[in-house]
Amino acid sequence: MKLTFLGAAGEVTGSSHLLETDAGRVLIDCGMFQGHRREAAEKNRVFLIEPAALQSVVLSHAHIDHSGRLPLLHGRGFNGNIYTTGATRDLCSIMLQDSAHIQKMDAEYINRKRARKGEPPVPPLYTRRDATKVLRHFVSVGYHRRFSPLPDVNATLYDAGHILGSSLIRLDVGRDGRPFRLGYACDLGRAAMPILRDPESIAEDGKLDALIIESTYGGRHHDPPEDMEAELESLITRVVQRGGKLVIPSFSVGRTQNVLYYLHKLFAEDRIPSVPVFVDSPLSVNATDVFRMHRECYDEDAIEFLEKEGSVFTHKSIRYVGSLAESKSLNRRRKPAIIISASGMCEAGRILHHLKNSITKKRNAVAIIGFMAEHTLGRRLVERRGKIRIFGKTYPLRCEVATLNGFSAHADHDGLVAYVQAVAAPETRLFLVHGEERATTPLAAALREAGYGDITVAQPRASVELG
Repeated sequence: MKLTFLGAAGEVTGSSHLLETDAGRVLIDCGMFQGHRREAAEKNRVFLIEPAALQSVVLSHAHIDHSGRLPLLHGRGFNGNIYTTGATRDLCSIMLQDSAHIQKMDAEYINRKRARKGEPPVPPLYTRRDATKVLRHFVSVGYHRRFSPLPDVNATLYDAGHILGSSLIRLDVGRDGRPFRLGYACDLGRAAMPILRDPESIAEDGKLDALIIESTYGGRHHDPPEDMEAELESLITRVVQRGGKLVIPSFSVGRTQNVLYYLHKLFAEDRIPSVPVFVDSPLSVNATDVFRMHRECYDEDAIEFLEKEGSVFTHKSIRYVGSLAESKSLNRRRKPAIIISASGMCEAGRILHHLKNSITKKRNAVAIIGFMAEHTLGRRLVERRGKIRIFGKTYPLRCEVATLNGFSAHADHDGLVAYVQAVAAPETRLFLVHGEERATTPLAAALREAGYGDITVAQPRASVELG
């Protein structure tokens, strides 16, 4: 039995891990690499395995860094089942289409440059048709329902509490005697976050033999979830008082819905001024519709709020922006407003236009509510670079930049250590993925201090024998 780390090893994106047994091969996640345009494009086009040789895929959740290369995998010959939750399947139906559109736009941008050099065009990574075809291979599985991605593997999905439909995965390998228990906790959510239930244990009937766990926030600590409302309230109040706009770059799935929940709650409790909120992202609008469909994923607080208010994501002050013309009109607006737009790391989409028109004015603010990977515009905002380059032009950064760490949907350092202690024995083999070196190093040190001796910081393309 062998495990190979094909992505998200020594880096945050491109999650993909191959499990090989006597009966075949199953891929855990098939995510897209994100970062520098050229480097990411080159990595995304290469598979380190033969797709046609895979029997199945188990998908943890719909975020593109976990699901984004599935259409390409299918286009290269994969013809097996893709097991995931129903909510994840519904989110992928819109997210992979959106990703295909981005691939098309990126290819057109690159080909304009290639044409000027007399070079031949390159095709997009995949098309909308490819994104539609791969959905035929999705098999929806409920939490706690066992299934077999390989003849000698039983798998079970548990609620990860990360985004709608997200899963922690347990793979029980081998049918003779006690199976080898392999856990997968990428991405692990946080307790006490809005809308979704808390992360579940994947070792309710015994400790795991091996655990693959994310390390995104190793060495870092989030603000308590209960502080988020007050921080958002304070930020909105001071921006409105100085007549400015609050621009919130947000991931369309998960983070946007959390922000809308808190805004609705603050409006309902009359804690913030009556200011219009514009959700300016087609993907965010569609994703919110999927959230409305899957109330079975809500926690008790969200269900109570829904019963009291009649809606979680709808309020008289919240408007969902559809057309590009309406989006452009927001940048001509002179009155206070809140604009929530994608992409979350500020690398593409309508958010770039809103930032370009907002960051030079002191009365405005940008709220950073999620992790910003290296080499992204979002990271440069977090670091408060004096000058910010957008669409090839340089703009002075004069507005307020507020980092609200409490909104993160990932477990922080303490949360990761606590989860490992809950599901793994001291002799459990631990594999740290989904993190940069500055995150994996302190997390590995903390786990060793907690009594875990067999810890591997996964390296790209490395393989390990499990037993």
